[in-house]
Amino acid sequence: MLVRRWIRQLGAELTEQICAANNEPPHVSIRANARRHSRLELLEQLQASGLDAEASALAPAGILVRGAGNMALAPAFQQGDFSIQDESSMLVAEALDPHPGMRVLDCCAAPGGKTAHIAEKMDDAGTIWACDLHEHKEKLIADQAERLGLSAIQTLVMDAANLDEHFAAESFDRILLDAPCSGLGVIRRKPDLKWAKQEAEIEAISELQHAILSKVHRLLKPGGVLVYSTCTIEHAENEGMIERFLAANSEFELAPLPEAVFAGIDPQAAATGMIQILPQQFHSDGFFIARLRKRT
Repeated sequence: MLVRRWIRQLGAELTEQICAANNEPPHVSIRANARRHSRLELLEQLQASGLDAEASALAPAGILVRGAGNMALAPAFQQGDFSIQDESSMLVAEALDPHPGMRVLDCCAAPGGKTAHIAEKMDDAGTIWACDLHEHKEKLIADQAERLGLSAIQTLVMDAANLDEHFAAESFDRILLDAPCSGLGVIRRKPDLKWAKQEAEIEAISELQHAILSKVHRLLKPGGVLVYSTCTIEHAENEGMIERFLAANSEFELAPLPEAVFAGIDPQAAATGMIQILPQQFHSDGFFIARLRKRT
C-alpha cells in the first residue's frame, strides 16, 4: 500500500531510494546543550574520550556518534551536556527561532526533546508551556527539564484541541505544533510501520491535525510565528495540510525559514517557508517543517 501511494506522490525512482534508506540502521545523533558547552567543545570532549564523533552537516547543535553504545548511559548525558535526538528533529526549534523572554507554547510536547531545545535556545529565560494529552508523558518532559537544568518549562496535561479554552487568545509569541502523524518518516526506527499502516489511518490523522491546527492558531500574537512539523512524508499531512490551513486563514502567511540554518539544506525551501526532508537525503528521519507568521 505505502509503495503504491508513494509512487503516485513522489515517482518510482524517489520511492525506491526511500525504501532502500528505510532498510538501513539509523544514525545515533546527539544535541549539544548550548547552556553548558558549545557543539565544538562537546565534540572535542567526545573525541578526546576515544569516541568516533563528528559534527552534523544538517543540524547546528547536532553531533553524530558511531559505535558508542547507548549514549544515555554516558555520564555526560546524566550531567545534562547533551540530549539524544535525531538531526531532522533538531531543525524544528531552529525553525521556531525563539528568543529569551518569549512566551512559547509546545502543543504536543512529549517526550520533551524539542521543548528542551527551545528552552536552551532561549537560555532558559521566558516561559515555555509544554502540553501533552497523556498524563504519564508529563513526567518525561519534566525529567528532561530537570536533567538539563531548565526552569522555564511548565507542563500541562491537556488535549491540544482544547488549548484555546485554557489559554488567552493571542497570548504566545511562538507556537510549536509537532503534530500527531502517521510516522512514515521514521520507518527505519519503527520497521513494523511499513506493514501495519493503513490508508484510512492516514486520512484520520490528517483530520486530527487539521482540528488541532484550527484551534491553536488562535493563541498566537499578531507578528508571531507558528511552526507546524511532522515526522512523516505524506503530502496530505504536510504541504497539503498547510495549503488547506492557509486557504481558510488569510491572517497567516508562510515565512522564510532562518537562512543561516536552512539555506544550506535547501535554499528554495528555506525561502518559501516549508521544507520536506526525506530519509535518504541525510540518513536522518523523514521530517516536514512549515513556518507560519500571523500578519500584524
